[in-house]
Amino acid sequence: MDEETRSSPKVRTSLPSTGSIVPIAPPQTDLLRCTLHEGVLSIDLHHGRANEMGNTALADWEAISAFIEDGGARAIITSSSRKSRRGTPLFIAGADVTEGRGWSDAQVKTHVRRQRTVLARLRRAPAFHVAVVNGVALGWGTEFLLCCDYRITGPDARFGLPETGLGILPGAGGTSELWSMVGVAQALRLGMTGEQISAAEATRIGLVQEQVDSLEAGLARAQTLAEMVARKSPTAVAAFKAGVLASVGQSAIARSELEARAYEHCVDTGEAAIGRAAFKQILAGEPAAWGPLRRNLP
Repeated sequence: MDEETRSSPKVRTSLPSTGSIVPIAPPQTDLLRCTLHEGVLSIDLHHGRANEMGNTALADWEAISAFIEDGGARAIITSSSRKSRRGTPLFIAGADVTEGRGWSDAQVKTHVRRQRTVLARLRRAPAFHVAVVNGVALGWGTEFLLCCDYRITGPDARFGLPETGLGILPGAGGTSELWSMVGVAQALRLGMTGEQISAAEATRIGLVQEQVDSLEAGLARAQTLAEMVARKSPTAVAAFKAGVLASVGQSAIARSELEARAYEHCVDTGEAAIGRAAFKQILAGEPAAWGPLRRNLP
C-alpha cells in the first residue's frame, strides 16, 4: 500500500463483501499498527516498553473508536506479538505509571474518565471485536478485554488487577463490569487480592472464552470468526449486538420489546429484503450486496 492510500481521507464505494460505504483506510495512529482487509480491522499493539496505556495511546484508541462507529470495520482483531527485554510475552501491561507520576489528582481523574469513555465506546461499537491475548494483561490490559465481544487466550497469558495495591481501584470497567462476566466472588477475588491468574484459570472463570496452543492459533481462530461476521449484514450485526447489550438487566417484557425494535429495524432499513432476495447466493457462500450500516434503532 503506497503512502497516498495509507493517509488519504477518500472513501471507496464498497467493501468487497458488504457493499457498504466506508473510509478507505483506518486512521494512521502514532502507536497502534492497523490494517484493514475485507472489512476486518487488525490492530497490533506495539508501543512503549510494554504496550502500556498513556495519553498518546488513549488518543489513538479514541480515533479508532470514531472510525469503527462510522462503519469503518465490520470486525476487529486486537493482539500483540511483543515480548519484554526478558522475553516475557506482552499484551497490555497496564497504565503508563511513569507518565502519570507527576500528575495532579485532577489530571488523574480526567485521564481515567477518558479511559472509561473510550472503552465504553468500543464496547458499544457496531462491530464484532475479538481480543487475542498471549502475554501479560494487567490492570488496563484486563479491563480492555471487558470491551471486547470475544476473548481468546494463548498459553502464556497472565491476567490481573493490581490497582488496590497502588491506592486506587480498577476504574475503567474492572469494578463496574468484571463481575457480570466472572461473577461477584471472582471479581472480588481479583480486584481485592491483585492475584495474577493463568490462561487456564481465566478460561475457567469466564474471563476468556477459548484457550489455544499459541498466538498464531489464536489469530487464525479470530480471523475465521471475523470473516464470518464481515460477510453478514452490517446493520443486522449492529442491531443484534445493541439488542443483546441493552437487554442486560431488563425485565422479560423489556427484553422482548428491545428484540422487536431491533428486528423491525432490520426490516425497515431494507436489509431483510436484501437477505430474502439473495437467499440462494448466500446459501452458496456468495456475499450479498448489503446496504450501508444503519446502527441507530428507532
